[in-house]
Amino acid sequence: MPHPGEKLPVVVISGLSGSGKSTALNVFEDLGYFCVDGLPASLMAKLVSLFQGQDANRYRGLALGMDMRQADFDSDWEPALQELRKAENPPQVVFVEADTKEIMRRYATTRRPHPFESEGYGLGEAVEEERRRMAPLRETADMVMDTTGFSIHDLRRQLQDKWKFLEGKGPAMKVHIMSFGFKYGIPTESDLVFDLRFLPNPYFDAALKPLSGQDKSIVEYVLDSEEGRFFLPRLETFLTELIPLYTREGRYRLTISLGCTGGRHRSVATAEAIFDTLRRAGYTVSLEHRHIEKG
Repeated sequence: MPHPGEKLPVVVISGLSGSGKSTALNVFEDLGYFCVDGLPASLMAKLVSLFQGQDANRYRGLALGMDMRQADFDSDWEPALQELRKAENPPQVVFVEADTKEIMRRYATTRRPHPFESEGYGLGEAVEEERRRMAPLRETADMVMDTTGFSIHDLRRQLQDKWKFLEGKGPAMKVHIMSFGFKYGIPTESDLVFDLRFLPNPYFDAALKPLSGQDKSIVEYVLDSEEGRFFLPRLETFLTELIPLYTREGRYRLTISLGCTGGRHRSVATAEAIFDTLRRAGYTVSLEHRHIEKG
């Protein structure tokens, strides 16, 4: 819990309808945050101001749910967030999404209408229209989570893990490193994607196949190869020189995805190495192995 008089952290949770925003709010409630859903964007700053005047020992922070259900969302979300970000403790913005087919499947299961269906859109059109309108907010978010293929428990675990690297941080650039398998699809939240399928593949070695890129023998097989020794230092140099350019342009986050065929060996070993390099360079960096168990 924060100490008496200490400013409470504020998190704004938004995203596409049907992608898990309500579940995300429940996670923060379980973490000890005071949660409010459906608040008009124009009232956010007033609520935060009132909440900061309360006894900080009762809650760990404040979590606000914000989405297109509010009539003023289109016009008011941007000035509302700008006002909050000028405060002493600017909010962290979490944006949850999923692919259109998955959102449609979830709506078919719950038999609830999408908010935009009342405007005359079919379900698929409604999802795409909401995605279009929410794109500017997604671009300014500190964390983007793609919940396609996630169970409720997966979302809870991923959010709790990822939140550790955001909690208590300022508005500086956050770098998220992700390994994945091309056979399962490129993560939609990726800003930069690197194809590592040119590196030696341990999958075809019977002794190495059961291991992962977190094992020393796999790291040596992949990164100590001729291809690995050529590629890794060049990638490290490229990223350490590129990231400051994104920061200069005012980016809040950058997701770097590294892919191999199954997402278990080559991409994992390389992601671990890049994570260590950027962490030593002083960046706020997190690591996720999206498909390590599937691969």
